Amino acid sequence: MFLAQQIWKEKENMKRPGGKPLYLALACTSFIWHVSVRAQSQSASDTAWDNGKFHIDVAGVISRSNIVLDAPNIQAREAMPLGNGSLGAAVWSANGFTAQLNRADTLPYRYSLGQVEIPGLIPLTNARDYSGRLDLYSGEFRESGGGMTATVYMQPHTDTMIVDVTGADPDHAQTAKLDLWPPRSPHASAAGKTGILSQVWNDNKAPGASGLSFGTLSAITAEGRGLSVTITDPRTITLSFEPYPDGHFRIIIAGPHYDGSQIEQDAVTPALVQTNEGEHKRWWHAFWHRAATIKITSADGVGAYMENLRNIYLYAAAAEKGKEYPGTQAGVADMLSSGRDAHHWDSSAFWHWNLRMQVAANLGAGLSELNAPYFNLYRENLANIEDWTKKHMLRRPGACIAETMRFNGQGVEYEPSWPPNQPSLQVAYDCDAQFQPYANSRTVSTGAEVSLWVWQQYLATNDRSFLISNYPIMAASARFLLAYQKVGPDGLLHTGPSNAHETQWDVTDPTTDIAACLALYPATIQAANLLGKDADLVEQLKAALLKIPPYPRAQVTSPQTLVKPAADAEGQDMIVDSYLPATINHNNENIGLEPVWPYNLIGPESLLFPLALRTYTHRPYPATADWSYDPIQAARLGLGKEVGETLAAITEKYQDSINGFANWDQQYGEFYVELGGIVATSLQEALVQDYDGLIRVAPATPPGWDFDGSAYIRGKTKVDVQVRHGVPTTVAIEAGTTQRLKIRNPWPNEKIEILSGSGVRTENHAMGSIVTFKAVAGSSYLMKRAEAQATTLRFVPVTGLPAHSPKKLGRAQIGLFGRSQ
Repeated sequence: MFLAQQIWKEKENMKRPGGKPLYLALACTSFIWHVSVRAQSQSASDTAWDNGKFHIDVAGVISRSNIVLDAPNIQAREAMPLGNGSLGAAVWSANGFTAQLNRADTLPYRYSLGQVEIPGLIPLTNARDYSGRLDLYSGEFRESGGGMTATVYMQPHTDTMIVDVTGADPDHAQTAKLDLWPPRSPHASAAGKTGILSQVWNDNKAPGASGLSFGTLSAITAEGRGLSVTITDPRTITLSFEPYPDGHFRIIIAGPHYDGSQIEQDAVTPALVQTNEGEHKRWWHAFWHRAATIKITSADGVGAYMENLRNIYLYAAAAEKGKEYPGTQAGVADMLSSGRDAHHWDSSAFWHWNLRMQVAANLGAGLSELNAPYFNLYRENLANIEDWTKKHMLRRPGACIAETMRFNGQGVEYEPSWPPNQPSLQVAYDCDAQFQPYANSRTVSTGAEVSLWVWQQYLATNDRSFLISNYPIMAASARFLLAYQKVGPDGLLHTGPSNAHETQWDVTDPTTDIAACLALYPATIQAANLLGKDADLVEQLKAALLKIPPYPRAQVTSPQTLVKPAADAEGQDMIVDSYLPATINHNNENIGLEPVWPYNLIGPESLLFPLALRTYTHRPYPATADWSYDPIQAARLGLGKEVGETLAAITEKYQDSINGFANWDQQYGEFYVELGGIVATSLQEALVQDYDGLIRVAPATPPGWDFDGSAYIRGKTKVDVQVRHGVPTTVAIEAGTTQRLKIRNPWPNEKIEILSGSGVRTENHAMGSIVTFKAVAGSSYLMKRAEAQATTLRFVPVTGLPAHSPKKLGRAQIGLFGRSQ
């Protein structure tokens, strides 16, 4: 049993007469127990839809997710994240103020640009009236106390961090320090009012080295009186100055891209002088108004906690997006790290398993642009990947995309910090036919999944130029899988030795391979036909689709042995990892559920749906990692209760950082963003699904959770939904593309009608389970029960008030309570 406490108190519902907080103890399921404040009253007769628009106060709703500090965040593991997509920072209150700057392009070591300290803020952080807020909507971290304030933010276009301070003693000298740490060996310089630390290196040592040059460059200056810049030591720059007479001063730190080919001063000058007031707010406000907003309320407060985690994820995804490469690898938000240069996982490589939930979350939120670095990683490396495949996969054609892939397309995982007395464990090769059995040495399904995300992104955006650019990934991945399949005595096409991802090594026909072929081949056929390409490949794929073996099945009880598909009729079997179910497991992944998500092959209308439900019920590893896909797969299976319970379970287990991130091992100071990606994707899937072209409204909302919000589906189209007591009360569609939509009736066994945005009836529908209608790009539509009159619904916009206290869910929390609590 997990203990979950929710003590978030919104202003409109936090007090009873007399001004005392109202708490209600609620006994819930045997799985979870919550103590909560009273939930805000919601009415099924209210709607936020009026005059063709879904009215939601984006600023107010996002402000519900602000991170509140009632005490200074002294520890590096308590750091608040900031970023502009290319420069990231972690900010905490050690020595008054400490911030670490990071970029995604300081490969292969992902070296930090350095840390900044401002000891003059100690009076602020030590003050009895200290208060801190990370304002997600405006992208600011604000602190106040002892009559001082500090506002920290990133400039959106100049890779600059600003620390704006008011209320300082104008007669008290201030210092600011920019430094690195051993064994870093930067070049320190001072020119006029600016101090600079720079370092350049070549990627020429580790296995799979690219031979490219990389570097870090950070510069610091200040606005104040009598500024002087000193090179304190080879790794430290110190500024000395006095505040202006009104007690105001500003520290400006630049961290532009640098690889040694630029003149240092030329690289930093634009960033240091272009400090456009308020530009960061406009940038963040525009971001949030592009994103699909979701508000969740529940009596136990867990829904609002998950809403908070989703918004933190979207904020982090924008802050650490990266340009050429993703800002996260191995599920780690590297650009938001506070751990200096420490990395537990190979810092030059990307783990696809820990990226995919983020790609999905971005698509569902309508933020497809955040996926650009992900696709660039594989598209720009395709030639390198194909060359690796020829050399390491017995000259096979196409692309075997390594599950753990170096930034230059090499299938190398290099862990020099791992056992020095066992060098064989320090380097592993993925997509390698001759390497020893290992986690991903023969995982051959990754290319199929990357390709499917290409196809999903195209379906979401209708961006033909994107598909043209990325279709070669699909074709190359399909060609490789065709070459890897072999005809068996049964006349079917089999794969092996293959890995069932990291769980089973070198087995026959893993479920991941079967799902990869069943999903990739039709998508590649559609893409090729759409673009008029590869007719020969299309015919090969059509023929291969007829010869793919069924999913491996075994009894739901141990010991598991293979059974035939006919066993489905008895209802005692499940999908297992491979055709060798007794093989030892090396990781805790529920491989049998991969056909449900991300491969989109089994849904409620599938004949295999009961089999998938049994596979979920008897999955071997429930909620066992911060990247657990249980809640997403539960949403696909229509299991709303499981969505809520598994989200709460993995959050309580793994969300160890007050900034909302997970933490695999606190000694490294790395923040894991993959949990947020799981939460965001799960909530979006619970609200709206269209993975197979059928729109499902509120297919898996957890019991007791009321939703007000939106999710994006295919064709740049947004679906706006309000759910009360598990029943949709508002269903509206904002069409981004002219197309005929197919929707599962949100009110089963009821007759519905569809109104245009102006309230004109466009189509009448008899009672039925599936509704179809033609939507026109730029138009909006309201779906309603035919018997219900639109005038019976009271117009009430979706609003929200800023968070004003930390939040708690069992052992997890967002924000900091006062040190005495």
